[in-house]
Amino acid sequence: MEWYENRILSAKNGTNPMLMKEMKGGYAVFGDTQFLPGYCVLLPKKEVHSLNDLPIDERNQFLSDMAFLGDALIASCRPLRINYDILGNTDNYLHAHVFPRYEWEQEERRKMPVWLYDKSNWYDKAKQFDIEKHSELRKRITSYLELND
Repeated sequence: MEWYENRILSAKNGTNPMLMKEMKGGYAVFGDTQFLPGYCVLLPKKEVHSLNDLPIDERNQFLSDMAFLGDALIASCRPLRINYDILGNTDNYLHAHVFPRYEWEQEERRKMPVWLYDKSNWYDKAKQFDIEKHSELRKRITSYLELND
């Protein structure tokens, strides 16, 4: 099994190369694409269909961890704001997208959900995570998560 076929299991067993930190309610992973530098995803500790499938204490911890991951992006990336998305429309399991939004984005783009960016942004090899290109940013985010845990 390739790590991306089951991202939660690969985070648990340490084979997910995007993993930054195991948190109390989930796994903070770096995003596959980085056209918005610092994009991260929070994976839950167990595979469930939606946020509402978690018991209330686990749900609260997941949401708290999601906001904390946003804090890490604010400290590390200095964006204008953070966008949070929990969708599950394509990958049918709970996961939260945490997107930094930047002043350098075109104003009309900045006001819209990131999903309305051209599809080339999601699949362009030059915009995909690269261990060398993104290592410093990833280290800053991970350090914030570890130091403020």
